[in-house]
Amino acid sequence: MNKINQSNKASKQTIRLVINQATLVVFCKRPKLNQGKQRLAEGSNAQCALKITHALLACAIEDANNWQGPVVIACSSESDIQWAHSLVSNAHVITQLPLGQLGNLGDRLNYVDNQLRAQGHEQLVFIGTDAPILNHQYFEATISALQSNDVALHHADDGGVIIMANKVPWPVLTHLPWSTNELSQSLSQQCRQNKLSVKYCLPGYDIDYVSDLKKLFIDLQSDTRPARKALLHTINDLFSLAKVSFHE
Repeated sequence: MNKINQSNKASKQTIRLVINQATLVVFCKRPKLNQGKQRLAEGSNAQCALKITHALLACAIEDANNWQGPVVIACSSESDIQWAHSLVSNAHVITQLPLGQLGNLGDRLNYVDNQLRAQGHEQLVFIGTDAPILNHQYFEATISALQSNDVALHHADDGGVIIMANKVPWPVLTHLPWSTNELSQSLSQQCRQNKLSVKYCLPGYDIDYVSDLKKLFIDLQSDTRPARKALLHTINDLFSLAKVSFHE
């Protein structure tokens, strides 16, 4: 039994060591009124959606500040570079596409992936700013999966993913069905068709609708992280005191 415990302890230490070498890449867009998370606005209003978007961003930044390895902020616009630098001290900032170039999320992921690998980054862990359910268990599962697989994915309840990580370049992602319930499966198939090994880790969900906030409000009750607690206060203030009902 002692040998088993020692082996488990050594395995966890190895994972933590590898986390120090892995790069967390936060894909983000500067919150603005009537831009982004409009499905939240449909169940409340634009001002509520903006406040929630700011609170969600703070949770992703909290993850970045707690990350033990390199951190990259991938901002959506050249005009937001200075803003992105203010989010995380010592983080590297990159735009999701070259100045003047247009593309979908797949194009953006391929571009950032290629740029970072050219700079020497090897294990990349990509997250967005709308999955505050993420915690150290998710990240440790990701790193553990990458020890013996090319790609690690965390399936989202809506058919997307909440973490996508890789230790080899992504295949071409342009033509995947982004923002649909077929994304996770299509992403996995695209990787496997390109001879990449894929492992699914812990499932979870991101925040798109007011009903997602209701679920999150329950799931994060015992979470002591400051940004998560602030998010819960924001949810309570907006959807209880403001008397905006939750829609199932």
